[in-house]
Amino acid sequence: MVASDSSTVPGMETTAPEEPDGEQAPPMAPLSHLREPPTTKRGARTRAALVKAARTVFERDGYLDTRLTDITREAQCAAGSFYTYFANKEEVLAAVLLEAQEDMMHPGMGRVQGTDDPHVVLEASNRAYLEAYKRNAKLMGLLEQVAQVEPEFREFRRRRADAFIRRNARGIADLQARGVADREVDPMMASRALSGMVSVMAYNAFVLGERQEEGAPVDLEELVSTVTRLWANALRFPGHR
Repeated sequence: MVASDSSTVPGMETTAPEEPDGEQAPPMAPLSHLREPPTTKRGARTRAALVKAARTVFERDGYLDTRLTDITREAQCAAGSFYTYFANKEEVLAAVLLEAQEDMMHPGMGRVQGTDDPHVVLEASNRAYLEAYKRNAKLMGLLEQVAQVEPEFREFRRRRADAFIRRNARGIADLQARGVADREVDPMMASRALSGMVSVMAYNAFVLGERQEEGAPVDLEELVSTVTRLWANALRFPGHR
């Protein structure tokens, strides 16, 4: 299983392979905000420079305080060039999110094969998720801000969160059918609770910079171990009951 973004706090919004039943998580940003890519090499270079600059400025100044002139200055291109590729901040933000999408991908637990140890698969998935979240922590913080002020992005994020929660619920149901997970818990409710737990812990650790009691930053391996144990204990994996 993998944690996903919840409707109230930012989490790791990721792309996922299509499920056997045909459901596929939507991309990280509304595609309606994107124009056709440039057809020339020069145009592609300029657009890429603007997207890279936009991410730098968004993460540094926040969405609300970012000005388009800040982006073009960072990209070292003329202010008018921006409008060749993007109409406004919403469009360039969508491009930033889709550009970061590949790095945010993680395999998830999905359908655990009969010969696989579900605890090992779960731990590997949690580690991949948390490592990617840590790499993109500034962008995750930005997403929280954007979701508060842009209704379309907020709704889009909610739909993505629901897609990943449903995917995790299917994984839990599979494990229940195999006798690996507690059959008395509701798969969807368990998925919402456990996915949300990991999302919130990742947000607190990597965006808010939550510290351990002794003042040290949260240790990644300890975080992986803790959330995996809580998942396994909650679902009553064999050896974790």
